[in-house]
Amino acid sequence: MTLEVRPVVESEYPDWLRAVSTGFLRPPVVTDEEVADRLPHTDLSRVLGVFDGGRVVATFRSFTQELSAVGGGSLVADAVSGVTVSATHRRQGLLSRMMTDDLAAAKERGDAVATLIAAEYPIYGRYGFGPATWTTEWTVDVRRAGLDPRRTGRPEDGGRIDFADGEEIRKIGPALHRRLAGVRAGMVERDSRRWDVETGLAFHNSPWTEPFYVVFRDEDGEPQGFAAYTCDDTWGDAKQPLNTAKVKDLIAVTPAAERALWRYLCSIDWVTTIKSGNRAPDDLLPLLLPDPRAAHITTQADMLWVRVLDVAKVLEGRTYGASGSLVLDLRDAAGLAGGRYRLDASPEGAACEPSDAPADLALDIAELGTLSLGDESAVRLAALGRVEEVTPGAAARADALLRTSRRPWCPDIF
Repeated sequence: MTLEVRPVVESEYPDWLRAVSTGFLRPPVVTDEEVADRLPHTDLSRVLGVFDGGRVVATFRSFTQELSAVGGGSLVADAVSGVTVSATHRRQGLLSRMMTDDLAAAKERGDAVATLIAAEYPIYGRYGFGPATWTTEWTVDVRRAGLDPRRTGRPEDGGRIDFADGEEIRKIGPALHRRLAGVRAGMVERDSRRWDVETGLAFHNSPWTEPFYVVFRDEDGEPQGFAAYTCDDTWGDAKQPLNTAKVKDLIAVTPAAERALWRYLCSIDWVTTIKSGNRAPDDLLPLLLPDPRAAHITTQADMLWVRVLDVAKVLEGRTYGASGSLVLDLRDAAGLAGGRYRLDASPEGAACEPSDAPADLALDIAELGTLSLGDESAVRLAALGRVEEVTPGAAARADALLRTSRRPWCPDIF
């Protein structure tokens, strides 16, 4: 029977959700409550399914997203999620058909980029995506960290930390998140439903554990950051507390808030281990500790992948700390964003236009995605053979223009 690729209709949505759960090896059970919660927030015209005799054998969804760019601006992104192909229908080009249709529609809409979180690394490079942010998780041995327990619980500069509940975080969190996105590239917006889910105010398809919430306020009483964490209840043989605090979320818009929240977490009675959750690779955490070796990396991996759809929007939509020009010769097998472009950038702004000038760098569109948020080095990519330095010294010039002092960070999986 011919496989049909098309958007799902409302009556097929529960079957589509079951296929997603099956693809991600979760129990293929979908309740009426889950469907009723998700459906109002879902644009079915962007929910694709592959049908084999009426059964959904592959899934794909996209939605509009804002991605924070270097310097505080934002890019309109085509966020890709819910990608699965049934184990019974692999190697038949189903993902390629869905991805081709979606990226063409995104290009037609005028989206600057497409984004996704890759469950497996090797899949998405062939569609022009490149890893643009990375994530690190630390496990901290609090007893070894060397923090003075008499001082860690008292913030500096007259600030204070207070307990809160999910309802309060729901009120203050969105503004704090937007403020952080204004200074940190790589962050994706959290819509109202995401905030409801993260604070326990919306439906959960897994058991909900209410976290502890704390808010850091400055000396004027204004919120500058918050943390959400859970704790287990583990005791050693000698009746010694050996509890672990797992950080679910920590958003801080000032360095003082960031320092205070980590020091607070490392000062909680009975907690001997901190699991940091998803953090930027250059997070302050390990170097806050008198003994940074007390924090060891338990996870380090790619996080947000970016697929450039409009070269000019991406390169003009960010700021630059230096002045310079580059001519980029971009290869794009899908024909969506290839060609030769000249970038003229300075701290006052940038212009990017098609050009016939000789190229400085030649690279695949996926490598431009990797470079776009300022994390990766063109010099390193050239050493790997993934960027061709046509003009000697051009890779170093690209680094001087594109790289950022703080690494981009995407706190959220979508």
